[in-house]
Amino acid sequence: MAARPLVARQPNERLQALIQEAGCSNAGLARRVNMCGAEHGLDLRYDKTSVARWLRGQQPRGRAPGIIAEAIGRKLGRAVTIDDIGMAGGRNLASGVGLQFSPTVLGAIEQVCELWRSDVGRRDFLSGSTVAASALVEPSRDWLISATDTQVARTAGARVGRSDVAAVRAMTESLVQLDRQYGSGHVRPVVVHYLNSVVSGLLAGAYREAVGRELFAAVARLTELAGYMAVDTGQAGLAQRYYIQALRLAQAAGDRGYGGYVLAASMSHLAAQLGNPREIAQLARAAQEGARGRVTPRAEAMFHAAEARGHALLRDARSTHTAAARAQAALDRADSAVEDPVWIRHFDGAYLADELAHCHRDLGHADAAARAAQDSLDGHPESRARRRAIGLVLLATAQLQQREVEQACHTGTRAMELLGTLRSDRGSEYLDDFQGRLAPFHDQRAVREFGARRQERAA
Repeated sequence: MAARPLVARQPNERLQALIQEAGCSNAGLARRVNMCGAEHGLDLRYDKTSVARWLRGQQPRGRAPGIIAEAIGRKLGRAVTIDDIGMAGGRNLASGVGLQFSPTVLGAIEQVCELWRSDVGRRDFLSGSTVAASALVEPSRDWLISATDTQVARTAGARVGRSDVAAVRAMTESLVQLDRQYGSGHVRPVVVHYLNSVVSGLLAGAYREAVGRELFAAVARLTELAGYMAVDTGQAGLAQRYYIQALRLAQAAGDRGYGGYVLAASMSHLAAQLGNPREIAQLARAAQEGARGRVTPRAEAMFHAAEARGHALLRDARSTHTAAARAQAALDRADSAVEDPVWIRHFDGAYLADELAHCHRDLGHADAAARAAQDSLDGHPESRARRRAIGLVLLATAQLQQREVEQACHTGTRAMELLGTLRSDRGSEYLDDFQGRLAPFHDQRAVREFGARRQERAA
């Protein structure tokens, strides 16, 4: 393949360092690249002279940089990106990390590993990035029209087996429980370091087709969890990137149901937080269409509930009630004899009531909002501390809409106290919203006392 020079033909020190780390000769790397290329249907004929040119600053065109990165990654036993080998050539700009729904499995691995690595590095462009509505909707379109990846198996690298997948699943379940009880501020750094230090190595390993699909499914779920934790720590732009990559990993797993979950439970809720109601409904409907016939009634209920949230924010009561009724009907069909995937088992009557409380609040239906919020609180166990805190804020908001100002402040204080045991920006945002709604009643003693307590806690 023809080569193009890097800017000012600077020696490629990144590639040199990785070759030295891998203990590989120039000729040995060339052989590995040619063999890796053959697996991807490419007839590459590189030799030690080719590698020497790369080290002097030349860069091969087309798919070759990705093949080189994969070959070195296999030797090192971890995922290596084209940025790592100094061959991004302007194509892997920091601002675009994690925003692409990659057309290939290799590209998906590279993209998500670069996201994890950049997150661990605490790059400012990630923590301070904003969300574009189109960047939420466009991946859903790609997911809808993309065929299942024909092959995900890999033949080089450290062997990955079902026990490795089981370990990722077990780690995920433990982290989920900790997050629900203590908030993402305590847990998210652990998740990101685990993804970057352990999971990236598994993706770069060798696995059979069936194990590979299971691995991608497990990693998709943990990546989605990291995205949710980014939301809960006030990093919406970073969450968007994790959600897009979780969607792509679900595609590699061949799990359309979980892909729909990422759209309806993750991306649509992020759109709700950002005030993009049309995108909420679009994402929820994309989930329904793309996962049709491949999910249990419990998952269908969640997809319809997400759509109802979008309609409610648009003040479309009729469409809200239609979607909410479908959600309730689907949940009523959920049969405990039919085993649900682990990612949807939490969606019970309490979670649906929580979704409906949001809908009634946004439609201004105070009595219905209060009933739904109380139903949610009655159903959530103590271990779901963040969810209970949000439920208390929803109940306080409904009471305020009923003009029960003193009772609303009392309930809001309970929420404040519970949130004091968590590290959750999302919970604080709900409390901020409630406090803003108290403004018209600022002359009432209960409102002044609530404000003083909150200010005291913030000090």
